[in-house]
Amino acid sequence: MPLSLTVLGTASPHPGPRRPCSGYLLRGGGAEVWVDAGFGTFAELQRHTDPTRLTAIWISHLHADHSADLLAAAYGFAFGGLRLPAPVPLYAPADVGQQLAGFFGQSDPGFLSGVFAIRPLYDGHAVRHWNLTLSSRAVSHDTETYGLRAECQGKVLAYSGDSGPCDALADLARGADLFVCEADIDRYREGERRVHLTPEDTGAYAKGAGRLLVTHVGPTLTRESAAERAAAVFGGPTEYAREGITTVV
Repeated sequence: MPLSLTVLGTASPHPGPRRPCSGYLLRGGGAEVWVDAGFGTFAELQRHTDPTRLTAIWISHLHADHSADLLAAAYGFAFGGLRLPAPVPLYAPADVGQQLAGFFGQSDPGFLSGVFAIRPLYDGHAVRHWNLTLSSRAVSHDTETYGLRAECQGKVLAYSGDSGPCDALADLARGADLFVCEADIDRYREGERRVHLTPEDTGAYAKGAGRLLVTHVGPTLTRESAAERAAAVFGGPTEYAREGITTVV
């Protein structure tokens, strides 16, 4: 199975009509991985695969626009008839279990142990599922956040998660065939902490990659303008992510 990415959602910071928040279906080497689980993405995931076939779930950070639909999945797997053959590995920041437990009014995340096998991420975390390797790199955001590098049969996809400017983004993108990167904000305000990227930042960090897919475009930009501005700096093939498209890496 070639390495591919299906876009489930791209919106920031809240979903819109026919536009869920961040989420992707990553396929390669026999594995199917749900990458980020923003509002509305569990429904979209079911358009493209049977969720009980998921090999793993990988979450960049615990802001709701990237993780809230873990709750929808928990309801589906625990109560909705979507019977998992075994708990699905959930790679995420360590607090994910406590966050999920809070949604259910529980203090112990172990009550979902039949659904999720929680595996905390850390900088340099790497795991292999079939012929797909997932490597995580800490990036600069206002909460614990990781970027992803996925490798399969000589192809490489990199994903920024949410991040402000940091060297880790260049490391993630270097040598990648496709870099999926946020371009959330139009410009920085004076004194503002830099926890997201402008399109120009996105294009600059993509320079080590073969192609750029611009995603997570916020309300101060259009997807078209963000891609155009990023492409002007990147100088290589650039598109913006659209719900439902599948890109072969």
